Amino acid sequence: SFFVFQRRMTMAKKEVLTEIQITLNTIGGKWKPLILHYLQNEGTKRYSEILRYLETAPKKTLTAQLRELEDDNIIKRTVIPTVPVQVEYSVTDHGKSLFPILEVMCAWGYINEADYQIKHPTCVYSEQTRAIKQERLHKLYEQFTSDREREKQLGTQK
Repeated sequence: SFFVFQRRMTMAKKEVLTEIQITLNTIGGKWKPLILHYLQNEGTKRYSEILRYLETAPKKTLTAQLRELEDDNIIKRTVIPTVPVQVEYSVTDHGKSLFPILEVMCAWGYINEADYQIKHPTCVYSEQTRAIKQERLHKLYEQFTSDREREKQLGTQK
């Protein structure tokens, strides 16, 4: 399915403390969420374009984080046989399953941006947009609370 990536059966399972750690292992790091958000909004991009967008990302770190995202099947790396060789990155279907998480992160950042100067805003700043994002987060919180209560009830019915 769209949200499940099946690894090869021969791979040993990694031990984690919680489900949240799985997500953090996948998109944790200073640059990974920004890389994904950039590719989400701008589509397929070359390495140099990603580096330019991130401005202060060290090349070595960016390369490592791109490789990790590729290893986790979040992005696809395509080598274009030109001189010099060009490499393009795009988000896989599995990676697209992270878009709702990135949207929530973006919305939270949007309504908490008062002390920050944003270099690459992805939203038009207006009171209407702020209200939409606050409402979205509030609805998500209500859904979370409702789902959490249902999960607790299911847990007691074992």
